[in-house]
Parts: sequence; structure tokens; C-alpha cells
Amino acid sequence: MNEQKERLLRELIGEKWLRTKDVTDAFRKVPRENFVRPEDKKYAYANYPLPIPGGQTISQPLTVAVMTEALEARRGDKILEVGAGSGYQAAILSEIAGPTGKIITTEIIPELFEFAKGNLAGYENVKVLNIDGSLGCEKESPYDRIIVTASAPSIPEPLVEQLKEKGRLVIPVGDRMVIAEKHDGEISETFLGFYAFVPLTGEHGHRSQ
Repeated sequence: MNEQKERLLRELIGEKWLRTKDVTDAFRKVPRENFVRPEDKKYAYANYPLPIPGGQTISQPLTVAVMTEALEARRGDKILEVGAGSGYQAAILSEIAGPTGKIITTEIIPELFEFAKGNLAGYENVKVLNIDGSLGCEKESPYDRIIVTASAPSIPEPLVEQLKEKGRLVIPVGDRMVIAEKHDGEISETFLGFYAFVPLTGEHGHRSQ
């Protein structure tokens, strides 16, 4: 498994998807095999998505690398993740934010919430909530960083409101990945590329759940 992991890391670093020490160290430290189904552990370090409960997928490592680098999370940040999935992205962010940081990760699908909660049990700076993440989590706001791991029809207004001034939000809107930054209450967007994601559900998603 370690040999497969190192091969994947060399690929992501060589192609410059992983660029910074903090993100690379987090990828090296987090065991992706703990965030997939038992029958898929042998594929944990293949660079493609894998099925997880609830009819969802764990994103391919390349996509996780792109989003994590774009987020530019720092030690001590409070980060909201919309769409916990397997919990893998939250674990990566947990390592980057460190013990003085806090990760709030939301999952609307009960079966997937239980899966993520179990996988993240050892991460003390991560809180997993079974709520509609398209509404954010106001009681924990504001956030230094917000990351959305499902495709939204537009940037949900509650997430904009809960983002700190000079904060950064990474989100797929349709098939476009964008970085949204907040300055003087206004959002500016930077296009990152085209990516395929499952649709965001909930009040500000593509359909109610």
C-alpha cells in the first residue's frame, strides 16, 4: 500500500497538482484506504473516483489535490465543508488546519453521514453534522474557508454570508470549478477548470432531499 501511495504522490507532485508542503504532507499522512469500502481498499491509491455508500463517490485524488491547493487553508483556520462524503477531504483539511483549527463537515445523506462519522472518529478537530450543508452552519460561522464537494446551480447565498471577509470558497458551479473570494462583502470568482461532480442537494441545491 505504501508503494502505491508513493507512486500516486510522485504523479501528483510531478504534474504539479500537489504544489505546497502543507497539502503534500497532509496527503502523505492521511490513509485514503480508511475512507473507502473494505472491498475497494486495494484501489485506494488509484487516481480515479471510487463508490461509497448512498450511491455517491469519493473523488479521485487529483480532484482533491486541486481543490485543497485552491482553498489555501492555513494552520488555525475554521473551515466548513459541504458534503462530507467518505470524510477523506475533511481528514486532509484536519491535518492542514492542525489542533488550533476546526473543520465542520456536513452530510445530508444519513447513510453517508454515518460512514464519514465513523471514518473521522480519530480526528479531534473535525465535527460531522447530518444537516443540509447548502444552508451552511450558521452557529459555527464565520469561516475562514469553505469547500463544497458537490456541484451547485449557483453559489449558495448562506455560504457567502457565512464566509469571513477576505475568506475563500472553492465550489463546483455546474461543471465549472471556481474560487470565490470575499472583499468588502462582494464576491469575485476565478475559474479553475471543468470537473464532474455529483449534484448538490438541499434547499440551495439541484433538488430537495
